[in-house]
Amino acid sequence: MSTHEWQAAGRYFSYREQHRIFYRQEGTGEPLLLLHGFPTASWDWHLLWESLAERYTLLAPDFIGFGFSDKPRRYDYRLTDQADLVEALLADQGWGRAHLLVHDYGVSVAQELLARQAAGMAKVDILSVAFLNGGLFPEAHRPRPIQRALLGPLGFLLTPFLNKRKLRKNFNEIFGPDTQPSDAEIDGFYRLIDARKGQYIFHRLIRYMEDRYEHGERWKQALIETTVPLCLLNGGADPVSGKHLANFFADLVPAAKVVIWEDIGHYPQVEVPEQVLAAYFEFQRGLT
Repeated sequence: MSTHEWQAAGRYFSYREQHRIFYRQEGTGEPLLLLHGFPTASWDWHLLWESLAERYTLLAPDFIGFGFSDKPRRYDYRLTDQADLVEALLADQGWGRAHLLVHDYGVSVAQELLARQAAGMAKVDILSVAFLNGGLFPEAHRPRPIQRALLGPLGFLLTPFLNKRKLRKNFNEIFGPDTQPSDAEIDGFYRLIDARKGQYIFHRLIRYMEDRYEHGERWKQALIETTVPLCLLNGGADPVSGKHLANFFADLVPAAKVVIWEDIGHYPQVEVPEQVLAAYFEFQRGLT
């Protein structure tokens, strides 16, 4: 499914009565919320979508600042605000409970939701969480040079140079050696970024790395103490949050299911979608 087809099948809801937030919804069955990563959008799930929709009612938003959602230039992009957005969308849809399947940036939003649940402040009952590659722990996260540069005081100067060629270079480095993104996939990913010229707010979006340090201990404790079933489906060759992070997670949360694909990179749902589906369905079978 192309990004054009994905967009045409989507809907919008109003966040804080002024921002249009894109989302996809489809399927029947248990509610499953899918949260995407940086710098892409909900289209990241398109290779899993049809199979998941046969078993679950799916809901997949583009966070504010991403994909086909609004991208205000002057906005305080924070992970806690994105969690507020998710809660608002779930309320709009009448969802009081959901399983979560999350990646990268979405991993941190899910951690915030778990922490709220642990504190008795949740607006949704989280039934389970399956994490794909993402910075679960700041101390085990290895950001790329471009991420560090964007976070610096002159990060805004880099945004005009974040073109498709640069995206290809960066994605080649984080995908697995034998599962490199195709030209069509790079075209799709770049269209998500270039919509409403989203690359010009990357220096604002990248503040999520600061948020991870600010909330890291609270989120870690929530992972350790939660009774919500957890699993980690990890591309081990990912230089950002691969096997090194999966091992850290396994030591800290020994009750969680961990699957590592040694030669797969940062985007398992794009690189090996069938394996992700099989592992996720196996995790879900263990919950019944």
